[in-house]
Amino acid sequence: LTSSFAIITGHEKPGKYESSIKWHEIAHGVGTLVFLMGMENLEYICTQLIDNGRDKDTPVALIRRGTFSDQEVLIGTLETIAQKAKSVSFKPPAITIVGDVVSLHAKLRWLEDKPLWGKRIVVTRARSQASVLADKIRDLGGEVVEFPAIKIKKEADLSSLDDALRDLRKYKWIIFTSVNGVDIFFEELKIRGIDIRDLMGIKICAIGPATRGRIERRGVRVDLVPEEFRAEGVISTLHQRLRPGDWVLLPRAKGAREVLPETLGKWGIKVDEVYLYQAIAATGINPLNIDRILNGEFDYLTFTSSSTVINFVNLIGAQNVAKLGNNRIACIGPVTAKTANEYGFRVRITAPRYTLDGLLDAIVEDVNKDD
Repeated sequence: LTSSFAIITGHEKPGKYESSIKWHEIAHGVGTLVFLMGMENLEYICTQLIDNGRDKDTPVALIRRGTFSDQEVLIGTLETIAQKAKSVSFKPPAITIVGDVVSLHAKLRWLEDKPLWGKRIVVTRARSQASVLADKIRDLGGEVVEFPAIKIKKEADLSSLDDALRDLRKYKWIIFTSVNGVDIFFEELKIRGIDIRDLMGIKICAIGPATRGRIERRGVRVDLVPEEFRAEGVISTLHQRLRPGDWVLLPRAKGAREVLPETLGKWGIKVDEVYLYQAIAATGINPLNIDRILNGEFDYLTFTSSSTVINFVNLIGAQNVAKLGNNRIACIGPVTAKTANEYGFRVRITAPRYTLDGLLDAIVEDVNKDD
């Protein structure tokens, strides 16, 4: 359609005696014209191009907030676009594209056709982990607002881990409940000169595919992943695999739910809990993102753990939860949803599969309901 383009200011200095734009040359000699900051002068620009010989039916596109979830596009011609922009109150800032390439818009609108296009989604995961979910959202066409409500802090006192590692061979099972626990556990093994051969004969249980994948990347085979990715799933799956007197090592977060060790203890299983880390309130959050959230400038607020809920509330203030009543709250599973409800949120989405992909599938399904 074209082999040339030009980028032109659409807003020359006010009161300038003579325009420095060579209207005749660009009207005839350049295929695609891109005007920056030209909304106020749109009618003048179109008139100049027509008067200098450009076909009045040449396609024109106005693009505002390009590539963002609230992108706006208005299509017209040199003859009609100025009036169209006035009639719909199309506001600056915007770029103006003139040329036959505009006719390809319907074919090339790859972004607008994605399932989360036009949706602004808040991610509350720790900054070190947020990129996984954020990238998935962007791949689906959504806009991400990063609000890392938590950060992962390794426990300073790991003497309980040292005690467990001194008698590692006594354990029948090691149960990993998160990727954070996996990372810190294996890092500490390395620091202490212990390698994966010392885990020989110990069965490994992982909650969820992400945790399983992180373990297997360390060269360790996972023996069991419960179908339900939470403590209750581990309980129902291990019930027939453990006997009274068996030892279980549970490396996990401080402050995690007690249902797993308490239930195992009732069966006569000996459980060593090792607190490797805790999820604490994050700092250094972009104040603009805080304002956007308190003003309700988002479509979905995602929570991926109870700790993200608790620390999110600590950061925005419990008194502000009610302000978000009309926004859509999406939780990765029933445990997180229960915490969110207890803190005053009205949860709209509880993912039936307790994974990031399951959460996003549930959000896409919710979007499609509106359509």
